[in-house]
Amino acid sequence: MNKAQPPLLNPTIRRQSLGLGLLALLLFIAGSWHQAIIGFDSRFVVFAQEMLRHGPSFFPTTYGQPYADYLATSTLLTWLLSLPLGQVTSLTAWLPTAIASAFIVILVYRLTAPHSQRWGLLSIALLLLSSTFISETRSVSLDQMLAAIALAVFYLGYAHGHFGASKRLHWLYLLLIVGFAVRGPIGLVIPTGVLCSYYLINRQWRQLFSFGLLALALLGACVGLLLLMAKLSGGEHFMQDVIRMQFLGRMDGSEGSSGVLYYFTSSLGNYAMAYPMALLVLLAMLISGRRAPGPALQLVWYCAAAGLLVMLGLSIPLAKKARYVLPMLPLAAIIAAYPFHVAHGRLFAWLRGLMLGVWTALPTLLIVGLLFARPRYPEQMNHLGWVFGVLGGLQVLGLLTLFKTRLRPVGPALTAVLAVWATYILVVEPVERSVYDTRTFTLQVHEQVMQQRAPVVLHGLGKDAKAIKYMVNVDCDQVPLFTQQAADLKPIQGPAWLVMSAADYQGLTDPRFRSITPTLAGEFDRNPYVLLHLAKNAQP
Repeated sequence: MNKAQPPLLNPTIRRQSLGLGLLALLLFIAGSWHQAIIGFDSRFVVFAQEMLRHGPSFFPTTYGQPYADYLATSTLLTWLLSLPLGQVTSLTAWLPTAIASAFIVILVYRLTAPHSQRWGLLSIALLLLSSTFISETRSVSLDQMLAAIALAVFYLGYAHGHFGASKRLHWLYLLLIVGFAVRGPIGLVIPTGVLCSYYLINRQWRQLFSFGLLALALLGACVGLLLLMAKLSGGEHFMQDVIRMQFLGRMDGSEGSSGVLYYFTSSLGNYAMAYPMALLVLLAMLISGRRAPGPALQLVWYCAAAGLLVMLGLSIPLAKKARYVLPMLPLAAIIAAYPFHVAHGRLFAWLRGLMLGVWTALPTLLIVGLLFARPRYPEQMNHLGWVFGVLGGLQVLGLLTLFKTRLRPVGPALTAVLAVWATYILVVEPVERSVYDTRTFTLQVHEQVMQQRAPVVLHGLGKDAKAIKYMVNVDCDQVPLFTQQAADLKPIQGPAWLVMSAADYQGLTDPRFRSITPTLAGEFDRNPYVLLHLAKNAQP
């Protein structure tokens, strides 16, 4: 243990970290009680709704059939939270992710606050200002949960080596198992790589090889158990689906592919401002030359190595999505805030000034951005006066704290965080849920179906695509019929209800359907859709 370094488990720092985590959790779930479910969340909410109706299982289900791409771990958490309410809400769906995000806040502070409380607070600020972190926290995000697990593994390894904490190998391996349960094989590989990078930097070869080999054995055992559960859940065919979706599909690019440098370039925007500032900080460290490697500087290099390994490792599979590299973000935030801990160096002074200027001006920049966006969404953004008032008040507060030496730079950073989150919760989320609304049209369709019961045909929606966004609003065991091509409609006998896009309806040539006047027309996931009623006596 470095005697110059205060112990991590200092009661004051521990209490402060828990307090910050609680405050962050309240921010993360603000206004999330009964939001409309849109986008990628729809699939996970359908999983939880079916589990609420039929009970828990190894794999989540859609239309009563097991779904191969995920284990049911996150669905079980949502199911447990939804049991007292008897329904799945946006709050019960988002809460596990919000708790994981709050846990990240706690760990970031515990890693940095023993060096400097200001460093800890500003690391959290940069974390909370990153756009992907915000959007993933306010959703069902397995990658955010994995980020919390990976950071916990890194924290345990660092705390043992630098804060004199006891070596808790049982927690490390338990976290790897939880990571696999949440995110599959990648959920075990990423935390393992993060800790191995720490051992590699320290040249702790024995720990590196022993932990790596044990993690590899654990991965083999977990994969074997996963395939066994798959075979028990859906037989040999379903087990092959699990292999294809959780292993081969991500590696061979069948789920979509991007270039090798995708994460290194796209993160400049997706993880601003933590990621680009971290790059500038590392560049400044290289330019400024070698210095005595104190504990704080060592932490920066450990974070850089772990973050680089995450990005390099996830660049190997052809399937790439911005959220996959969330485990890198807390490490980047710690690096980006480092100039506020080190006092010397002209480059670090310039970086401090840059970040301070952006934080101070952010409320005004958000006001300008909203003014430019309002003409594009006039109906959804016609009541922004009080939002402008909130942002204006935060701008004044940010300027006041800027000129108070005692409050600078934490004050401007805090006002920037509040401004960004207020804008996201009060403006961005409502606009998204209005523009991509599926609830209104679906409930109107369901009302018609309940008044005149008949089979429902979802035409061109895709069983695992837009159809999920329909089913999430119905919340019942109704299994519709699925058709994709116009020729698939010929065998349909009346009475039946048909849901399709207005474009598909206009493209129909069969007179049996062209002669039907739509019962309903409305917006569904930003596209015009219609509901048709095929009468019983309609002749094919």
